[in-house]
Amino acid sequence: IFDNTQRPDHLLIIGGGPIGCEMAQAHRHLGSRVTILDMANILPKDDPELVEVVKKSLIDDGVELLEFIKVNGISGEAGRVTVAYEKDGKPLEIEGSHLLVAAGRKPNITDLGLEAAGIAYERSGITVDQRLRTSNKKVFAIGDCAGGFQFTHLANYHAGIVIRNVLLRLPAKVNTSALPWVTYTDPEMAHVGQTEADARKAHGDVTVLRFPYHENDRAIAERTTEGFVKVVTSKKGKILGASIVGAHAGELLQPWVLAMSSGLKIGAMAGMIVAYPTLGEINKRAAGSFYTPKVFGDGMKRAVRFLARFG
Repeated sequence: IFDNTQRPDHLLIIGGGPIGCEMAQAHRHLGSRVTILDMANILPKDDPELVEVVKKSLIDDGVELLEFIKVNGISGEAGRVTVAYEKDGKPLEIEGSHLLVAAGRKPNITDLGLEAAGIAYERSGITVDQRLRTSNKKVFAIGDCAGGFQFTHLANYHAGIVIRNVLLRLPAKVNTSALPWVTYTDPEMAHVGQTEADARKAHGDVTVLRFPYHENDRAIAERTTEGFVKVVTSKKGKILGASIVGAHAGELLQPWVLAMSSGLKIGAMAGMIVAYPTLGEINKRAAGSFYTPKVFGDGMKRAVRFLARFG
C-alpha cells in the first residue's frame, strides 16, 4: 500500500484493528472515500471508552464503518472490487476501487527447515521460552515469528534479551507486563498494562482515575482539547494500567510505562514536579485525583477543624 502513488477513489478495508483504522483515516485525509468492514467492533483490544473517541473522529472525517458483519466473498478486477458481506443475516455488497486486507497476519516460517533443526512451532509462530530460546536451545527466535504481539518495539526489546543471554551469558527473561502500544489515528490512542475491564476481572475492586485534555492550559492553547487520560490502580495505589486518547498520546504514555516497569505507585506520579504549561500536567492531575476523596473527605475536614483550634 505504501508503494501506491495514485489516490484510490474508494478504498475498502477489511479489518478494523490499528492498521486498518490508521490507513483508513490517512487515506480519507488524502481525499479517498474509505469504508472499513469488520466482523466485530473496531479496535477491540483497547478500552471501549477511548475507542469511542477515535470512532467519532473517524466518522466525523467521513470514514464509513461497517461493524459486526461477515465477509462472504471478494470478486471483480483491478480498479473495481466487490466485497459481498452479511449484516444481520441480510446479504449485501459494496464496490470500491481498491482493497486492503488488514485482518491480521501470521509469521512466514514455512520452508525454513525447522523440523530438521528440531525447532517446535505452531501456526501462530515459533515456540519459545521466557528467554526466547526455541526447543533447540542453541537457537533463539525474536519478533513477530515468536508469536504474541506484533510490534517493532517489541522485536527491539527481544533483541536486547537475546544479546544478554547469548553474549553476556545472563539469564534475561521477557516481561511484557508494561508493554506499550500506540494507534496512530487522529487523535492518537496509547495504552500500557491492563484495561479497566481486565483489571476488574483480575483484581475485583479497583480505582479508575481520569483527567480531560480540555482542562489543560497547553491543550487549550493549541486547540487540542479532545481526549483524556485514564488510569487504573489498586486500592493501595499500585498502577495496573494507563490509557490515553488525544494529541501526543504516545509521548504522554512514556512516564506510565516507566512507572509500571519500575514498580512505582501512583504517589510517585502525583508528587512529580511538572513544567507549566505542558500536556504532561494531564498525567499529574490524573494521578493526583487518586487522593481527592481523602483530601476533601470528612476525615480531613475534621482534622483541619481540630488543628484550627490551636490557631
